[in-house]
Amino acid sequence: MAVASPDESAVVGQLRPTAADLLSLTKPEISFLVAISVVAGFVSGSPEAVNWLTLLGTVAGTVLASGGAGALNHYLEREHDATMRRTASRPIPGGRVSPRFAKRFGLLLCAAGVGLLCPVSNWLTAALAIGTIATYLAAYTPLKRLTVHNTIVGTIPGALPALGGYTAATGTLGLAGWIVFAALVLWQLPHFYSLAWMYRKDYGRGGFAMLSVDDATGKRTAGAALAATLGLCVVTLLPYFLAPSLVYLIAITAVNAWLLASAVRFYRDRTHTSARSLLKTTVKYIPLYVVAVILHQSF
Repeated sequence: MAVASPDESAVVGQLRPTAADLLSLTKPEISFLVAISVVAGFVSGSPEAVNWLTLLGTVAGTVLASGGAGALNHYLEREHDATMRRTASRPIPGGRVSPRFAKRFGLLLCAAGVGLLCPVSNWLTAALAIGTIATYLAAYTPLKRLTVHNTIVGTIPGALPALGGYTAATGTLGLAGWIVFAALVLWQLPHFYSLAWMYRKDYGRGGFAMLSVDDATGKRTAGAALAATLGLCVVTLLPYFLAPSLVYLIAITAVNAWLLASAVRFYRDRTHTSARSLLKTTVKYIPLYVVAVILHQSF
């Protein structure tokens, strides 16, 4: 890694990150989805009344930890981000935030998040947050340049917050929590595979080992997205068989059919447009999934 000259260090020391830069470091789009997944897990573990104070504290702590991990990811991948058009304008490669600041900012947020989770929820939820940070930074991040299976590994830190929501409500690792975890694991695959297909050339320039980079026709990438979507449809039906609710069955079937139709279109067409459509559908799917979970607990 190149060492900055004294002049470069002086310039870096004069950087004053804006609020927008700080927010960008936390990867807010991921933090938003993390917050929603925490709600899904928490509600799944609250068959009666929801403890709103604990829920809000758990969401806050988990989002802080997630944001810290995001900032540390910016720090670790700064050189690769600089080679990709999609990420070249991020705060560090864009020259608006120094690597040292991003590292310290990330560590501070991680510590604050885990520190908040201990008193507002329980040690198990805090441990899952630590596991999220560790697997995201120590496993998923380096594997992105080593194997196409990095996406599957990356679903683990992406789904652990949902399990953390469940443990915050119950203090245990129960079946309902693992079902939400599995749903979030499977949901991430069509989300990321569609994104990877859209930016496959960019990922190739950045040296990332994505399935889409060497998939000329897109059939493998789209097929993997479709297979995961089918698995998601099955997993999200399991709560109905554990505690039958016609309202939940209707809601989750409708939402799954919508997502499945989008995944099928991507598999058939494998165009930038169909990939973007699937990506947008997956983003909208999560809030609707949470609504279905709430309906399951209410009716």
